Amino acid sequence: MAVVDLRALSAPDRASLRALLERADAASDHPPLPEPQKLAVSQVAQAPDGERVVLAREGTELVGTALLSPARNGSTVVHVVVDAAAPALGQMLLQRAVEEAPRAAPIHYWVMQATASDDDRAAAEGFAPERDLLQMRVALPLPAEVAAATRPLVTRAFVTGRDEELWVETNNRAFAGHPEQGAWTVAELQERMTADWVEVDDFLIADDPDGPGLIGACWTKVHRHRNPVLGEIYVIDVDPTHHGQGWGRSLTVAGLTHLAALGITVGMLYTDATNVAAVALYRSLGFTVDHIDRSYRRDPTA
Repeated sequence: MAVVDLRALSAPDRASLRALLERADAASDHPPLPEPQKLAVSQVAQAPDGERVVLAREGTELVGTALLSPARNGSTVVHVVVDAAAPALGQMLLQRAVEEAPRAAPIHYWVMQATASDDDRAAAEGFAPERDLLQMRVALPLPAEVAAATRPLVTRAFVTGRDEELWVETNNRAFAGHPEQGAWTVAELQERMTADWVEVDDFLIADDPDGPGLIGACWTKVHRHRNPVLGEIYVIDVDPTHHGQGWGRSLTVAGLTHLAALGITVGMLYTDATNVAAVALYRSLGFTVDHIDRSYRRDPTA
C-alpha cells in the first residue's frame, strides 16, 4: 500500500481514485465520502494541507483507499472506501490509516451506512462509537395540514456577491462549537458554491424584517442521480437571536415546499442523533430514519 499526499497525487492515480469512488457510490447508492472530502479528491489543487491517501491495488487496479484528513483540533478524520468485491481490504486499510495518523491525537473513523459488523471491525482496531448521524427522509409534498401548522415565513434566493459574509456569520453563530458546520469561512462557501449541483435559487434566505441580519437560511440540494431523486435540506440555520420562535420549522417547511415544487417526491436531511429537539421536529413533519452514518473514536492511549 502506498501513502501519498493528496496534492501530489499523479493524474492517473487521481483518475483511478475518482473511478473507485464512483464504483463504491453505485454499489451502495450512497456517497462514499462527505462533501468536503469528495471535493478535495475532485479538486486536488484545493485539498487542505496534510490531506493524505492510502492506495491499495490489485495488480494495476486501485481497489481501495483510506483518506486521512487533518481536523482543526489536531485530530485525524479517516474514511475508508473499497470495491464491493474486496470488503476484507477495509480492515487492512483502517490498520494502515491508524499507523499513518499522528499518535498524540484522537482518530475519528467515519463509516457510511454503519452496521453491527462495522462496529466489530472498528472495535478490533481500538475504536468505539462516538457519534451517529441520522439520514432521515420524508415523502413530498408535505400534507396541507403541516403547512397550516407552521409559522409563515418569506424567503428569497441567495444573492452571489452580497450574501456570503452575512450567511457565514449567521451560520457560524447558529452552529457554534459544531465539529463540521460551525467554522465556515467566506472562501470555503465560495468554493462550495462552485460545485456542479449548486443552484442559487435552491439557497433560501430569510431576512430579518426588523434588522439588518437574517432570521436564517435553508440551503437545499437536489441529488438527481439517485433513485429516487432526493431533495436534501443541505444546511439549515437559524440565528440564535431568533431561537425558540418556530423559525426552524418554518425554514424546513420552506425548503421542502421548494423541493416539492421542483417535482421532487422524497425529501432528505442529516442530523445528529443527540440533537433531540431537531429529531423531534423532523419526526413531527413526517421524517423517518433511513440509515445511520457513524463516527468511531480512537484515543491516543488505545
